[in-house]
Amino acid sequence: MTTTRPLKLGGLEILGPVEPETAHHIALPLYLAGVQAGFPSPADDFIDKRLDLNEHLIQHPAATFFVRAAGDSMLGAGIHDGDLLIVDRAVEAQVGKTIIAAVHGELTVKRLERRGERMLLAPANPDYPPIDVTEGVNGGEGFEIWGVVTHVVHKL
Repeated sequence: MTTTRPLKLGGLEILGPVEPETAHHIALPLYLAGVQAGFPSPADDFIDKRLDLNEHLIQHPAATFFVRAAGDSMLGAGIHDGDLLIVDRAVEAQVGKTIIAAVHGELTVKRLERRGERMLLAPANPDYPPIDVTEGVNGGEGFEIWGVVTHVVHKL
């Protein structure tokens, strides 16, 4: 059995990996009929199969963690204050991806961008400036990518 101590950084607590055989998976019903986003259609009562969200949301269980977003710097990307972010450390962080990064010991969620020779962590809200993490600029050496945000879960 894998056991690790919780990691705490900047008010965020990330729990260590859970062995797949000890994880609890709940399969919920997936109905055969789609739900119209336009005009309503008659509802079908037929269940297509059972749906386990782990199969759809988590590609690399041993490299995946969850974190809650705080603040409104990523509103334009559909990430709201309090949203649950699913983060995969096994996915390669590429320009254009939304990532979790540590900048001088503080965690942030931003989009990874390149502008010329500069590497930036860009917010999705014009009220916030980008963070320049180019090596040697503004202490860019205090920058570390923790993972790529693969999904966002929030209440409506």
